[in-house]
Amino acid sequence: MKTIASTFFIAIAVAGSASVMAANDHAGHTMVAQAGNTASSKMVDGLVKKVDKDAGKLTLSHGPLESLNMPAMTMVFRVKEASWLDQMKTGDKIMFVAESINGTITVTHFVPVK
Repeated sequence: MKTIASTFFIAIAVAGSASVMAANDHAGHTMVAQAGNTASSKMVDGLVKKVDKDAGKLTLSHGPLESLNMPAMTMVFRVKEASWLDQMKTGDKIMFVAESINGTITVTHFVPVK
């Protein structure tokens, strides 16, 4: 009887540890999937109000920037790539991601809206 009980408890312990290991193995997949969607989940609507190529800045009227805890407003941004300013003009609609880089709010990704 002790052998049956011992075997039963060992089987339960092995099954429990296998499910924990499986959960740990698959936990990383969720993290990768979420990381892949990070940019798209932070994309915000923006309307180009001004392009200042000399200063490397862009004035946008935008929706809430939840990742930065900012409400909708019009403000000036730096851009990650100065060449992006050649692709925008006043009145253009864009979707963008903004991040705080060294304390400066910077557009780090954008796509034009047609």
